[in-house]
Amino acid sequence: MDALRTPDDRFADLPGYPFAPRYADVPDDEAGSLRVHYVDEGPTDGPPVVLLHGEPSWSYLYRKMIPVLVDAGLRAVAVDLVGFGRSDKPSKRTDYTYARHVEWMRAALFDAIDVHGATLVGQDWGGLIGLRLVAEHPDRFARVVAANTFLPTGDRHPGDAFLAWQKYSQETPVFHVGGIVKGGCTSDLSPEVVAAYDAPFPDESYKEGARQFPLLVPTSPDDPASEANRTAWKVLGQWDKPFLCAFSDRDPITGGADRVLKELVPGTKGQPHTTIEGAGHFLQEDNGEELARVVADFVRSS
Repeated sequence: MDALRTPDDRFADLPGYPFAPRYADVPDDEAGSLRVHYVDEGPTDGPPVVLLHGEPSWSYLYRKMIPVLVDAGLRAVAVDLVGFGRSDKPSKRTDYTYARHVEWMRAALFDAIDVHGATLVGQDWGGLIGLRLVAEHPDRFARVVAANTFLPTGDRHPGDAFLAWQKYSQETPVFHVGGIVKGGCTSDLSPEVVAAYDAPFPDESYKEGARQFPLLVPTSPDDPASEANRTAWKVLGQWDKPFLCAFSDRDPITGGADRVLKELVPGTKGQPHTTIEGAGHFLQEDNGEELARVVADFVRSS
């Protein structure tokens, strides 16, 4: 599998992101390997919190949360999905499938980093991938925090806001990653922060994964990922470990998905679900410190 690797100098002196890069090699599904980047901060023997980002961001999105989690005695592990951040970026759109993304993260988190007893924090695609991992490897996880995410099977209408985003992602001639993140926030991102979200993508050739992700969301019952997600729901429908919803109040894409999770996942019962006020889709950017405190309190109390 041919892949691009963003030059290291693109990541020099990013505001608020002092974390040392770490890397793991995972099989690429074509007899080769891909390099996955991750941040690993805090005590090595602390309870691990796996932070999975979504589209089209990277672990920079968690920069406000990591220090709060570490100060709470937790081990913060923030992975860049393949195609994003400092992770390798396969060069063909067809290289990216939902199943491969799940397997790449499984190999990184379990085979390479060897995470056990983890708390998953998944937002956007971080939940689409993370909830599959939870369902397929429940012994690896102690609890879940779902933040502006869901696990779609294509059996429900995806919503007009998502369909509009999907259409835009395929038709816009320039896929401005930093501008897209800024548009999904309620706060006003500085030019330097917008540039940090652009950093992994020197030109359009690096954005094949970011372009493909919107098409991989199951929007019809016969989507290639639909059956695997339905199987995952059978497990989540019996998941009785702690499961917390921490959605924002200003996200048109995932608004209301938390109600479905609370109805279907037994582990949500009696948990201190919260709403992150005044935050958009990228609630880690708008109010990351608050979300981190919610996560730390949840780990401490459950």
